[in-house]
Amino acid sequence: MCIIEAMKLMNEIESEVAGTVREILVKNAEPVEYGQTLFIVE
Repeated sequence: MCIIEAMKLMNEIESEVAGTVREILVKNAEPVEYGQTLFIVE
């Protein structure tokens, strides 16, 4: 789904569900919080 940088390490995030991304809720390089919804998947 995406790559998130944390403490200068790049972490690949894989989806736990199959589907199509309908909406991306954050912009590139925008800080995110643990547990924050990043995508809407149908």
